[in-house]
Amino acid sequence: MSQAQPTIDLAGKVAFVTGAGSGIGRSTALRFSQAGAAVMCADINADGAKVTAESINGTGGKAASLQLDVTDETAVEKSFQQTLDALGGFDILFNNAGVGGLDYEQTLNVNQNGVYYGLRHGAELLAQRGGGAIVNTASIAGLQGLVSPLDMLEGTEAGMIRDGGIAYIASKHAVVGMTRQYAIAYGQRGVRVNAVAPGYIDTPMTEIIRQDVQIQHEYEQLHPMGRLGRPEEIATAVVFLSSDAASFITGHTLPVDGGYSCR
Repeated sequence: MSQAQPTIDLAGKVAFVTGAGSGIGRSTALRFSQAGAAVMCADINADGAKVTAESINGTGGKAASLQLDVTDETAVEKSFQQTLDALGGFDILFNNAGVGGLDYEQTLNVNQNGVYYGLRHGAELLAQRGGGAIVNTASIAGLQGLVSPLDMLEGTEAGMIRDGGIAYIASKHAVVGMTRQYAIAYGQRGVRVNAVAPGYIDTPMTEIIRQDVQIQHEYEQLHPMGRLGRPEEIATAVVFLSSDAASFITGHTLPVDGGYSCR
């Protein structure tokens, strides 16, 4: 006999989402709102962040937006205070902003340093306010080596992705490590820190995969479920980890990968 599933209730909470202008970030901002949270939508693309916030406000939720470069530590710290001023709280941090690995230094700066700055200032602020939850976007690339059919392509943009891939893998391994260490450091101060590790997800970042039907098929077959993931599937996991339903989970990186990591 089927049983009703518990509904996650984040009413009265304020969630801060980086990379909220598209893809996983936008889907997660919308899911936070659906669960009752107010949402600060932050993105380096101010227009994208604004569209997400307007979508939330237009459906009866509460949201604000700001432009944020997560590689600017001062701006990251300031953005948390802006959230307190605009929405009256700060309870959940989703460190999601990232790039796909075209440039070595940029990839490390955004994917690793950007998450670190969020953790450094966000965890302490949450602790001072009595606790909260942080979720970081890692990747299957942070759990193991990355298999990429694009490596078969030569003389195209795919070559740059391949060459920058080592920075992507290094940065996502760093996210997994920082997640564990911050969970240890803040566990007794009321702050839970977890991460999600998406497989290949149908977002603007993976658009190049869909430019070739055969390549897309090969990426799909890397996942035992035989398809790419959807942004809302990652969003659901993030909202769960941010909620009291995950009250005894911290330091964990949750694969949301259609089985990729069990290959």
